[in-house]
Amino acid sequence: MRLFTTVAGLRSYLKSQRDNKTVGLVPTMGALHIGHQSLIERARVETEIVVVSIFVNPLQFTPTEDLQKYPRQLQQDSELCEKLGVDVIFAPSPEVMGMGENSNTSSSSQTTTVIPPATLTSGLCGQFRQGHFQGVATIVTKLFNIVNPDQAYFGEKDAQQLAIIRRIVEDLNIPVEIRGCPIIREPSGLACSSRNQYLTSEQKEQAAVLYRSLQWAKQAFIQGEIATEPLIQIVKQELASVPEIKIQYVELVHPNSLTPLLSIDESGLLAIACYLGATRLIDNIILRNRKPIIAIDGPAGAGKSTVTRRVAQQLGLMYLDTGAMYRAITWLVLNSNINLDDEAAIAELVSQVSLELTPQQIKINGQDVTEAIRTLQVTASVSAISAQGAVRRELVKQQQGYGQKGGVVAEGRDIGTHVFPHAELKIFLTASVQERAKRRLQDLIHAGEKQITITQLEQDIQLRDYRDSHRQIAPLQKAADAIEIITDGLTIEDVTAKIVSLYQEAINPKQF
Repeated sequence: MRLFTTVAGLRSYLKSQRDNKTVGLVPTMGALHIGHQSLIERARVETEIVVVSIFVNPLQFTPTEDLQKYPRQLQQDSELCEKLGVDVIFAPSPEVMGMGENSNTSSSSQTTTVIPPATLTSGLCGQFRQGHFQGVATIVTKLFNIVNPDQAYFGEKDAQQLAIIRRIVEDLNIPVEIRGCPIIREPSGLACSSRNQYLTSEQKEQAAVLYRSLQWAKQAFIQGEIATEPLIQIVKQELASVPEIKIQYVELVHPNSLTPLLSIDESGLLAIACYLGATRLIDNIILRNRKPIIAIDGPAGAGKSTVTRRVAQQLGLMYLDTGAMYRAITWLVLNSNINLDDEAAIAELVSQVSLELTPQQIKINGQDVTEAIRTLQVTASVSAISAQGAVRRELVKQQQGYGQKGGVVAEGRDIGTHVFPHAELKIFLTASVQERAKRRLQDLIHAGEKQITITQLEQDIQLRDYRDSHRQIAPLQKAADAIEIITDGLTIEDVTAKIVSLYQEAINPKQF
């Protein structure tokens, strides 16, 4: 692991090491805890070079907040990073980042700043921490320009910050993929935070009421309550059971625009800010008014496609045929006389495409290509097309559009980790190499192929597993909260029944 304190040193090192490798950035202010650890671990799985920045940003401290008291423990943080397999720590001084140690938002005119839209900063924490998100936006934009990461990782506990960063990246066309990661909680339910170290043992027990209040609201929502005021009152009533808790706000807003909601149409962010003693605590939960989503990932040959179709059919959900979507794009490229290696032309084409997917057919730019996408020509070219970043980004966006109202089942390599990270049910369907080779051999024999051996098939499957899990675009991953089903010795009917049972449990959860 390398530690850099200057921009020049970091850039020089990354330039020498990158060589088409993906870079993941985890921006932090240090005092690392298990929440940060989860971000680092995810970056370690998804990218090849992991950079953790440790910088206590003066710009995001308001004049009433004590910048000097914020915990600084670089040695301890460095030891944890090394243990977790971090490649680079970037720990610059305020001077290196273009600001003085005593800077705050009142003196931010000394440096160029990034000002997010007022609609995103005026509510929630922004109304009480004037200039805070301007400081966050500025330092995060600086880090993006310095590190030039492919992906950056942020915790969903700071929901307003995450929404603002997503908007900045979109508005400024910054070429980085923002990954929001689930809130990590202590056993009591208290959201992990560097500020928790300010709490006494008794206060930590009392602080668990924040999560408990959100869970009561979620229970009411599941039972049909979608109006804002009753949900907020449920939270406030539970918070009032701990007199030491002083509420700063309880609000229900749209998760992306952060505008206040009167009721939940598709989804709502229910957010809390409270004081317990001198410590400010925040927490949130997203309530989704939609049918559940089932995300099924796993290696090739595990039976994903067949199982996914049967699950969708039995539950009356939409089978989101992501493979057909990639085939449709491939068909369009082939019929547009574009060279398969001309990624710029393909990016231009796919950014303007219109796809319509139903259980019976798929249309591209209004033309029915249901049968045309199954030709040998399309089959031979689909891998090359689907490996291109622009194609992947556009189709993920369209797939997520189908998932907005839920009620879909989809399978792939990173459906649960990336396409639908908030799926209500995530399955990782797998089988031993030997089992998958045996199934493949039976298929080949049935097709009249007798020249291949089981040993060769096992070697081929092992090689494909390695390539799938190490590819730059959409690597094979198991979501941290996915349920693994090993299909050795199970029939298609067995696996389908298991997933249907898990789905029923997911939509009828036991009271917490």
